[in-house]
Amino acid sequence: MPAAPEGRTLLFHKPYGVLSQFTPEPGSSWQCLASFIPVPGVYAAGRLDADSEGLLLLTGDGQLQRRLTDPAHGHWRRYWVQVEGNIAADPQALERLAEGVSVQGRRTLPARTRILPAEELEAATIPERDPPIRRRRAIPTSWLQLELREGRNRQVRRMTAAVGYPTLRLLRVAIDLMDGQPPLSLEGLAPGQWRAPSAAEQQRLDGLKRLSPGRGGRAGGGKSGRAGGGG
Repeated sequence: MPAAPEGRTLLFHKPYGVLSQFTPEPGSSWQCLASFIPVPGVYAAGRLDADSEGLLLLTGDGQLQRRLTDPAHGHWRRYWVQVEGNIAADPQALERLAEGVSVQGRRTLPARTRILPAEELEAATIPERDPPIRRRRAIPTSWLQLELREGRNRQVRRMTAAVGYPTLRLLRVAIDLMDGQPPLSLEGLAPGQWRAPSAAEQQRLDGLKRLSPGRGGRAGGGKSGRAGGGG
């Protein structure tokens, strides 16, 4: 087990079936972070739903946590989404996702969308989900990349359902620090694994706290829900 990292900030590949908290829910079969991360004093900066997977940042730095989750700063979060149906053959659905759709009576902010080609998925070597997703022989599935700057409750799932393509599997693969450098990503982390930031990443995270919303980019008009969620 890795030693407790300096700076108390972690990058974690949250598996399916794990809550973004250290305490279990009474009566729930979901696991919690305590099953994977024996580091005291860190908390999730944002969240992923238990049935979502992917990159979760944890920190004991309250200022950094506020900076990462404040909707005013609007960090792009990149999701890979497996949906039921061939969304690649439906450019209008992709356009609607990019422009924004109505979710629980409110329109989502503009998003970035693209189809994920098979060769990119193969190169990324995404592990199979445990348990595997449900498959129906008569209905194909397809993958898209969706990037959001807001994190409303189950937003990705509600968005794809709104255009007729239910989400089957959802992974957050990257979080953009909005500093002009590559986003933090899942690269090198298997499900259930975590690591401390590199020295360069920690320097970027420390610098993030000094950026104003204007330099980091606004999400477009104040509070838009729980930043860092969406999954």
